[in-house]
Amino acid sequence: MKKAGLIGLGAMGAGIAATLRDRGYEMHVCDARPGAALRFAEAGGVAWATPAQVAAACEVVISVVVNAAQTEAVLFGEGGAAAAMQPGSVFVMCSTVDPHWSIALEERLNAIGIQYIDAPISGGAAKAASGQMTVMSSARPEAYARADAVLDAMAGKVYRLGERAGAGSKVKIINQLLAGVHIAAAAEAMALGLREGVAPEALYEVITHSAGNSWMFENRMAHVLAGDYTPLSAVDIFVKDLGLVLDTARASKFPLPLASTAHQMFMQASSAGFAREDDSAVIKIFPGIELPGSSSS
Repeated sequence: MKKAGLIGLGAMGAGIAATLRDRGYEMHVCDARPGAALRFAEAGGVAWATPAQVAAACEVVISVVVNAAQTEAVLFGEGGAAAAMQPGSVFVMCSTVDPHWSIALEERLNAIGIQYIDAPISGGAAKAASGQMTVMSSARPEAYARADAVLDAMAGKVYRLGERAGAGSKVKIINQLLAGVHIAAAAEAMALGLREGVAPEALYEVITHSAGNSWMFENRMAHVLAGDYTPLSAVDIFVKDLGLVLDTARASKFPLPLASTAHQMFMQASSAGFAREDDSAVIKIFPGIELPGSSSS
């Protein structure tokens, strides 16, 4: 039976692992949260306590954790995967990170005989679970040769953007620039409508059928109309991701006025206590409006 390892069973990771299982892979998994791997394995698969145990069992290991620091821990921390991976094995990194960090990680892993794929992902939990998410990847040809089948099984679209790490992460942070700006703009538009007394349901109906619509307006403002800020993607995700966008641009002295403003909006929402709410909660920074489902402005 085909085997693959996956570390990090959050919203996206659990969906990827389930997709691969459904497509014929024996999945070896672990997660920092006690019980998460065992719950996954109850429906089929093998639960392990550490990344090293997953890495010892599989030639392809997928990491779906939050950021670069957690990826470092997965690889090089106590019970880390790097020391247990066999020469020629492939580490697939799906987090949104600084592209320069990803380039350096490829060099570190290649130096100890491990192949690396820079493979950030997009599409959300639902598309991960249905096998329809997008992978923005870049890697050496020999890494693709060993892991292509796994990549194609776990996603609807796999873009191969270059023969070295870095290009995948650069495209991902550009996507995050647009996503963050679009959410911030959608929130600003809905907030103005509320301030001006426009019925929010009517505004949503008109905009989603007009030229001003965006995927983010249609998706995130539905959360606002429902008054449901359960975090599918949290405010602090965009504090982090837009921060990476700005760091990358700052290194080459490239101006990003819209991304900078959106980042400040998410920072304001985070510091106001909405850090772990859905990213649509950025609308809560606007004064003098009464949000749907709220009894106060």
